[in-house]
This record gives sequence, structure tokens and C-alpha cells, in this order.
Amino acid sequence: MTAIATFAHTDTNFDHFAPRLLTWFTDNGRHDLPWQQHQTDTPNPYIVWLSEVMLQQTQVTTVLPYFARFMVSFATVQDLAAAEWDAVAEHWAGLGYYARARNLHKGAKQLVAVIDDTGDFPQTLIGWEAIAGVGPSTAGAIMAMGLHRYGVICDGNVKRVLTRWAAIERDITKSATTKELWALAERLTPTEDSGLFAQAMMDMGATLCTRRKPACLLCPLQDDCLAHAQNREEDYPVKAKKQPKPSKFSNALLIQNTDGEILWLQRPDNGIWGGLWSLPLAFIEKISGNVKGKTAAKQTEVFDKKPLEVASNEKVYEAEFTTAEQIINDWLNKNKLVATAINKTLLDDAPIKHSLTHFHWYLTPQLLILNSEQFQELTTALQAAEININWLNADDAQATLGLPRAMIKILE
Repeated sequence: MTAIATFAHTDTNFDHFAPRLLTWFTDNGRHDLPWQQHQTDTPNPYIVWLSEVMLQQTQVTTVLPYFARFMVSFATVQDLAAAEWDAVAEHWAGLGYYARARNLHKGAKQLVAVIDDTGDFPQTLIGWEAIAGVGPSTAGAIMAMGLHRYGVICDGNVKRVLTRWAAIERDITKSATTKELWALAERLTPTEDSGLFAQAMMDMGATLCTRRKPACLLCPLQDDCLAHAQNREEDYPVKAKKQPKPSKFSNALLIQNTDGEILWLQRPDNGIWGGLWSLPLAFIEKISGNVKGKTAAKQTEVFDKKPLEVASNEKVYEAEFTTAEQIINDWLNKNKLVATAINKTLLDDAPIKHSLTHFHWYLTPQLLILNSEQFQELTTALQAAEININWLNADDAQATLGLPRAMIKILE
């Protein structure tokens, strides 16, 4: 076990932590979530793994309908492993952080290989950490809740509870603080009922020890919570001040044929929205700092800082301008075709804002209707480059393709 830094708590505080929390959980915790396993003698690690991946950076209320759809279509890990990526992407569309879906699909194949080889799911922490997208906390949750073995979790909810209870003043984003929190979580997790304890800790963070306005008067740990004693609950966890997110602008091209079908491109596996379907995007510019005001019609006037040039070392950013989009851009320029803004008066020239982890993305929908000859010529050019495309109207695209939330915003 990693050495624990000196805390103001006594051994009695440490020893009474889990019993108080488990008593509270019995009476006040959530016991009806579809992936919970603490009330069964035959736990199913598959549904715990699935739920844990979905719950990364996503709230329970958002996950519930997605989890239900997955379980209808992919009731077992073998079902998920055998599914086509497009089916998985369509089920995931709108949930965000799409690399999780890629890892989920890859992980299912890895798990099936383990089951075929050993006859069962991985039975150790190391075995689960070898699965794509599974880190130490997710692996600990699966061990504790999915296998009813000893496992420790230290996710965002747990870190918030612990930093407040122990009044940890160090920056939670630093690796040294992470090690300290893991050591504290290990010290507090009981050998027996670690699955119940894990669920109780997550419930505590989600329902009582919330980011804003924690319900301290209902908390079973209030008597020795150091942050509560100092009346500084919302000062924890301590985080370095975030730099403003950069903003970038793109036009979203609704290229339509005479039948009202729209051109859809499948995004590359790597990068933003990997493997999902998107309208062609035409890069405008990238900006450092925040956008001022409610709209961004006059781009040169609304930014805190000047536009950034797309430097040659910005490989990730440049890669977002896909081969398909380059072909489309060159074809439009060659044919002197220009898309026009949709419902300009309705939109008031304001792009649709879509915030991602590392930047704000402003997307301006623009329409271009092709005649039959142009439609055939562009389709041929893309197919010649082995680009995966679809021509579908808006309703059919939403029903059959995995679309990121930003594309659904545009269609709406």
C-alpha cells in the first residue's frame, strides 16, 4: 500500500468511516439502478463494466436510457463483440466522449477472447486493466461490484468526498495528490463488502457531497469532515485555475441532391467523433480565448484574443480536415460552387455552439443543392478515393447512422 500523508484524523475516524457510510447507504442509497449487483449472489461483471464505461464523465440520468438500449441489443459481451461498429456507434450517438465507445467495442472482443481461453471473465485487477479503456478505478469497480471481490475505486465522486473529509489542500490534478487519494481510498475501503462500499461512495458523491451546495446536514460523515468543520466545503477539491478554452469555427455543409438527400461522411477512427457520421466540415479559423457576447457573426470583433494560425505542428488539429473534406473542398472550388447560410434571419448569423472537452466549436450550417450531374460527379470522386459516404435525408440519417450530438443540433 502507498504511504499515506499525515492527516488530522485519528485511527477511530478511519475505522468508523466505512460503517457509517454503509449504514447510510442501506437506508438512503440508490438500490434500483439496472447495473447494480449488490443484491445478487451471482454478479454479472459485463453489465458493471458497461455501466462504468458509460458513467465516465457522464451523469446517471443521462446514461440510463443508453444503458437500456445497449442491453436490449447487446445483452451479452458476445453480442457486443459480434456487432458491427456502425450499430455500436448508433447506440452510443449523443452520449459523447466517443473514444469510450471505440474502447468498449474493442474491449468486448478482448473479453470474449479471454472467456474463450479461460472460460470466464478476467478475475484479477491486472486482467481487467488489460482491457481497452479500463483504468485502475474502473477495474476496481468491476472487481468489487461485478465479481464481489476486493476492489478500490477512486473516481471523481470519491475524490471529492475524500478531499473534503480530509481537507486535502493540494491540487487534485497533480500526480502526487492522486497517489495520496488512492492511498487514502485503500485505507478506508473495507476488505469485506468493498462492492457495497464502492457503490456507497459513488452515491455519497452523486447525491450528498455534490460539487455545489453539498447536503452536509444529511451526511453521515459530517462529524469529522474537516472541510465541514472549516465551513469550506466548496473550496474542495482544490484545482488549478483552468485556462480559457480555445474556440474554433467551421461551416457544416448540407450538400443535398435533387431528392433531398444529404451527404454524410464517416469520420476517421482516430480524432474527434471517430467512426461516427458527420456533415462535411469546412474549417474557418481557430481562436485562442473566449468568445465575447451572445453571437459570433463578426468573427474579427468578438474574440478576446487574435486568431491563431494553423501551424504545421498542430497535427491533431490539421488531421480534423479529413481527406474526404479536402476532396469536397477542392471539388467545390474547381466548380466555383458556394454554399449559402440556412435561415439566415432565424439564426441571426449565429453559429451553433458545441462545447467539447478542450475547445468550443462553432458550426455554421450552410446549404448547397446539387443537380444530378454534380451529384454523380462528387459521388464518383469520393468513391474513387474509397471514402465511406451515405446520401440520406435528415430523418433517415438520425434513425440509421451514429451521429454526434453536434450534428443532431444542426438538423434540429
